Amino acid sequence: MPTPIAQHIELLQRMPIFGAIREEALRALLEQVQSLSVPAGGLFFRQGDEALCMYVLERGRVTIRRSWNELEVILGEFGPGDCFGEMALLDLSARSATVRAETDCRALVITPEHLLRLFETDPEQFALVQMNLGRELARRLRVTDERLFQALMGHRDSEPIRGNAPADPLMPMGSI
Repeated sequence: MPTPIAQHIELLQRMPIFGAIREEALRALLEQVQSLSVPAGGLFFRQGDEALCMYVLERGRVTIRRSWNELEVILGEFGPGDCFGEMALLDLSARSATVRAETDCRALVITPEHLLRLFETDPEQFALVQMNLGRELARRLRVTDERLFQALMGHRDSEPIRGNAPADPLMPMGSI
């Protein structure tokens, strides 16, 4: 049976942000991170909270929710292998949405400090993570632009977001 760190390496290697990162760099990164358990109905964070880290869901399902004028909308749903809160690795803004555990969840917690240590030990791999993160956010922005355009044109897509890497480039995808 694989060790937890080997399972975590495999999990990260399946993600667009970490997919091309060398195993030894992932191992060094994972030696620093903690896991967080959130029970069903609990929150990883609320819209407006300080953004301190990104989460990689190991198990469970979460919904991404946004509130406005006492109305709450579910923007998407994520499952094992998906990440959320990744903008915390790039900017200093507050959380743009609330993430609620729909089932019991466990997630890896990755902070900017973890990436700084990767930069100090392996700048090439750090640069690749940053480039991949930028590409993932650009992909999500393109999908969000498409959704906005469709909404402006009177087309309402009621399908929530599912996962981080949809096969269809026009499938709704949020940026948390």
